[in-house]
Amino acid sequence: MSGSSSHLRPAGAFTDDERAAVYRAIYTRRDVRSQFTQRPVETEVLLRLLTAAHHAPSVGFMQPWNFVVIRSAAVKTEVQQAFDAANAEAIAMFPDDRKPLYSSLKLQGISDAPVNLCITCDRSRGGPVVLGRTHNRDMDLYSTACAVQNLWLAARAEGLGVGWVSILDDATLRHILRLPQAVVPVAYLCVGYVDALYDIPELELRGWGQRLALDDLVYQDRWPATKPVETPSSRIP
Repeated sequence: MSGSSSHLRPAGAFTDDERAAVYRAIYTRRDVRSQFTQRPVETEVLLRLLTAAHHAPSVGFMQPWNFVVIRSAAVKTEVQQAFDAANAEAIAMFPDDRKPLYSSLKLQGISDAPVNLCITCDRSRGGPVVLGRTHNRDMDLYSTACAVQNLWLAARAEGLGVGWVSILDDATLRHILRLPQAVVPVAYLCVGYVDALYDIPELELRGWGQRLALDDLVYQDRWPATKPVETPSSRIP
């Protein structure tokens, strides 16, 4: 263990400007569907995003992710068709009073974005026993989600928008991308430059939902048996 001490570095807080930049990326990140420009995403910029994703934390340092970069119009068309089929099924699942609003929402930018990206999780990486995954096998999926968020925030810093296409049949997407059995598609993303972003989430803007109040989501030590009655500030240790 003594050799590891040579890799220790000071862990002080960021400067005010650095900290503000981090929080700006977090608070202004948006799920982009329709504002993509056709400006190409430069290879060096895309590599920076992938490198940021590759530096995400992962259970047992298994780094379960792979990145399928999609620029082919033919592949995008197949994925677009898969989305259209899944979305038709999704509309039918909502109450009648929600269907008109749902139908008016643009929920993907597959054909609009210069780059599509599928971030996958190789559930066989690291072998049958992985440190930290012994009691919750899904930790590798959560690790891959961290890679997605790293990429999303890095994209915001680069002036790129990202949209997560979640309305896809898993088996169909696996077939289109020819994924091995042990590899799971975690996120299908649309990536491209944007000239403007909404100042609030688009689904909030369109009236689909509103951001929940943080005060209602924070509990102290245990899940409450009844609705908390203490003041919001007292819930945070």
